[in-house]
Amino acid sequence: MSTSSSSGPRPVKPAAAAASFLAASAVLATGTVLLVRYGPGNMGAGFAVGGAVVLVAAALATWRAVHHPSSTTTAERVLTHTGDERDQRIAERAGAVLGMLSLPLTGVAAVLVALGVSALAVLGTLVWVLLAIVVVAYVVFTRRG
Repeated sequence: MSTSSSSGPRPVKPAAAAASFLAASAVLATGTVLLVRYGPGNMGAGFAVGGAVVLVAAALATWRAVHHPSSTTTAERVLTHTGDERDQRIAERAGAVLGMLSLPLTGVAAVLVALGVSALAVLGTLVWVLLAIVVVAYVVFTRRG
């Protein structure tokens, strides 16, 4: 019989955080080298900058969860896997909304490309729309509790 029904925040494991950061850094370095060498245009530079921003944000969230656990946001707790059931439920619900809307929006994007709209513009807009959807859903579910 399992008694792991803790509802409080879980502590960050420094070894796991360091291993995750090193693994993500290795993926970032490998992907950057491959895209700079074989990718079109500035794809490698974009991958490097985007990946570095995500790594820095994750490192900052982890640092805040370790050093100031009482002042972390719901998003930081979910990102660092230190949140309770409520935090996980909010992330799951926001992800469900994103998943529910991503398929029809991708279909609309495919139709627009088929009608002759620039694929670069359509895909660029699609990424930002999906990002906005998950952020708005996350904020709404956080406010509702």
